[in-house]
Amino acid sequence: MSQIGEERDGRLMAAALSIARRNLGRVWPNPAVGCLVVGEDEGGPSIIARGWTGVGGRPHAETKALGGAGTAARGATCYVTLEPCAHTGLTPPCAEALVRAGVSRVVTAIEDPDPRVGDRGHAMLRAAGIEVTTGCRAEAAAELNAGFFTRVRLGRPHVTLKLALSRDGRIAARPGERTRISGDEAERAVHMMRARADAVLIGTGTLRADDPELTCRLPGMADWSPVRVVLDARAEIAPDARLVRTIDLAPVWLVVAESADAARRGALEAAGIRIIEAPEARDGRLDLAATLTCLGDAGITRLMVEAGARLGQSLARADLVDEAVLFIAGDEIGGGGLAAFPDGGLGPFADDGRFALVGTDALGRDRRHIYRRRR
Repeated sequence: MSQIGEERDGRLMAAALSIARRNLGRVWPNPAVGCLVVGEDEGGPSIIARGWTGVGGRPHAETKALGGAGTAARGATCYVTLEPCAHTGLTPPCAEALVRAGVSRVVTAIEDPDPRVGDRGHAMLRAAGIEVTTGCRAEAAAELNAGFFTRVRLGRPHVTLKLALSRDGRIAARPGERTRISGDEAERAVHMMRARADAVLIGTGTLRADDPELTCRLPGMADWSPVRVVLDARAEIAPDARLVRTIDLAPVWLVVAESADAARRGALEAAGIRIIEAPEARDGRLDLAATLTCLGDAGITRLMVEAGARLGQSLARADLVDEAVLFIAGDEIGGGGLAAFPDGGLGPFADDGRFALVGTDALGRDRRHIYRRRR
């Protein structure tokens, strides 16, 4: 392919990736996929129709785009951010729909790691005489669906740890005390993170200290609130906790140990909370790796953790953090404050080779640092 052709494919795939993000956080357990049906006119490529994965994973992006294109899809090129599915689930295979629509070429960003697909979608298209180009903006597509890929490959969600720190590495003025550290701009960024997550998770320490609501409170985005998950081995959440009182705003899941009191579990279920049972570790706390597997089994692909010091350190020690977003304020709290990590610094995100700093920016008086696990 010529350089001009590659550049054109790249631009159109970038547009497909952009629309794929529209329902990110609301398509689980499915991936967030974008699809463009593109024709040609005198001025060059012309977008005929667009599609993206619907809420709850249906309809698929290809189905939506092909439905919008109608007969104009015949002879067109489709840009799809993930290999079209080749298996029959709740809907027929998208690869089959592309063949029936009569498209002449399909450009995809990345192969689907789902063993039910496993390059069979591409093979189905090629067998029908459709030209297939793969690997267009693969890295961006992998980042977009890191949650789906992690769940397929590891059986657990992609974990993003969010921490708000003072300049001297503290997360609270005193243990167990709620301390506002971030400014308004950083707070808005956190709410957008919630909107893009399938679920947000806290431990009982944060529950007791902050009594949080964990919803997305950006204007017009109340419906984007994630599933709210609490690690509560003994099922001790208070019935008047804000999470319980706001059960109608977004689902609440409680991860408990098998030994949790049956009467408390029953009362919480009666209040509308979903109980998920996970194994205990040797110290009597929930086994974090097993807990994440339970959440993966429940369909969660993108998990945001709003952790206190203990949970954040535990996840990092267990090597269960895939990404960390650290909001660092300009002010210091002082030596009496609760440190996020024992050294008072940024812990593993600054000191070992597992993570790379991939981005940093200013949000008002705060700075946001994004670390990702090295491949």
